[in-house]
Amino acid sequence: MVSVGTMVWLTSELMFFAGLFAMFFTLRSTQPEMWAEYSARLDITLATIITVILVASSVTAQFGVFAAERHQPRRTGSLMNIKNWGMVEWYILSFLMGAIFIAGQTFEFAELVSHGVAVQTNSFGSAFYITTGFHGLHVIGGLIAFLYVIARAYFSVKFTHKEASAAVVISYYWHFVDVVWIALFGVVYILPMFV
Repeated sequence: MVSVGTMVWLTSELMFFAGLFAMFFTLRSTQPEMWAEYSARLDITLATIITVILVASSVTAQFGVFAAERHQPRRTGSLMNIKNWGMVEWYILSFLMGAIFIAGQTFEFAELVSHGVAVQTNSFGSAFYITTGFHGLHVIGGLIAFLYVIARAYFSVKFTHKEASAAVVISYYWHFVDVVWIALFGVVYILPMFV
């Protein structure tokens, strides 16, 4: 039941991001020259690096799900033997990768603001910060959820189906956030290079 509820909620989140994409494309169509000028100021190298890190975090989160499904909350054996990692270790790694993504996004925002591209600068600034900023807030929400599931695994007397279900639901959310970012990365960073 929790999984179904999560899917319904993620569908509403999908509609939210669809609205942001519609805003982005509508504003872009009204001033294509300005859009091309400001898109050229984006740091495609940094965006590519943090995109790879975020997508990789989805892979590590899925390994955490596999461990949760076999009711293995923590590693068995050495920390260096990743074959024996439990859900906690995989989720900590996913958390760290997500935090690196947020740090990279924050750095890019600061760089853009220092070069005169802020939310209030023009329609590009507004659309860029609103779309990527809301995504960043969703990533932060996922990071908090990872911490919740990790703490729950540490403090539960026995790792049960309830804890495993919570880990699976968090992974649904994390995969959703990653897929949304791939679409945003394509629209915001890649598409301007070809149009």
